[in-house]
Amino acid sequence: MILIIAILFISTLTGGLISNSIDFEPKTIKYPLIFAGSFLFAITLIHILPEIFSFGQDPMRIGLYILLGFFLQQFLEYFSSGIEHGHFHKGHHLTTTTKWSMVLALTIHSLLEGAMLTHDSPFHGPHESHSLLTGIILHKVPAAFALMTTLKTNGKFTLSQWLILLLFSMASPIGLLLSSSILELSHDHMLILFAIVSGSFLHISTTIFVESSPDHHFGSRKILVSALGAGVAIASEYLI
Repeated sequence: MILIIAILFISTLTGGLISNSIDFEPKTIKYPLIFAGSFLFAITLIHILPEIFSFGQDPMRIGLYILLGFFLQQFLEYFSSGIEHGHFHKGHHLTTTTKWSMVLALTIHSLLEGAMLTHDSPFHGPHESHSLLTGIILHKVPAAFALMTTLKTNGKFTLSQWLILLLFSMASPIGLLLSSSILELSHDHMLILFAIVSGSFLHISTTIFVESSPDHHFGSRKILVSALGAGVAIASEYLI
C-alpha cells in the first residue's frame, strides 16, 4: 500500500508542477485526454463494474448507486468547472469563494477515487489492481495540470497555490487509507462507495469524449486514440 500511496502522490504532484514550467494550450492535451478517458471508460466496464456486481446481492440496488454517482459527479463539476477531465480555464480570474469551492469539489472526488484501490477482488489479490491504479493516474495527472494552470497567476505559484497542490496530491492517498479502515467495518458500505465512484468515472470519461467533439465530428485520429486507450486498458487488465 505504501508504494501505491507514493505513486498517487508523486504523479499528481508532478502533473501540477508541469503547469508551473510548461504553458500548454487546451488543444495540446486533447488527444492525451481522449486516451486517458478511453482507458478509464474501459477499466470501469471490464474491471470495476464486474467486481461490484460479483460482490453485490442486489444488482438493481447497485445500479441505482452507480446512477447516483453519475449525477453526484455532475453536481461536483458545477463547482470544479470540469477540471476532473482536464478542462482548464487559462487566465480566468477566480474569486476566493470560487477557488475554494473548486478545490473542495476536487478533493471530495479524489477521496472517493482513492477508496477504489482498497478492495479484495475475485479477479485480483488485494492491492494488485494495477490497471485501475493506472487509470486513476492517467486521470489525475491532467486534472492536477488543469487545476494549477487555472489557479496560477503571473506564471508562478503563490504559497496558497502550493498548499492547494499538496492538498490535492494527498487527497487520493488519504481516501485509500480511510477506505482501508471502512472496509474492515462494513463491506456493504464499501460496495455502495465503489458503485458511486464507478458512476463518477463513467461521467468523466464520457464527458471527455463529448467535449473532444464539440461539433459531433468523429475524426479518424480520435477513433484511433480512443481504440488505443481501450486496447491498453484491456492489455493491462488481462496480460499484466
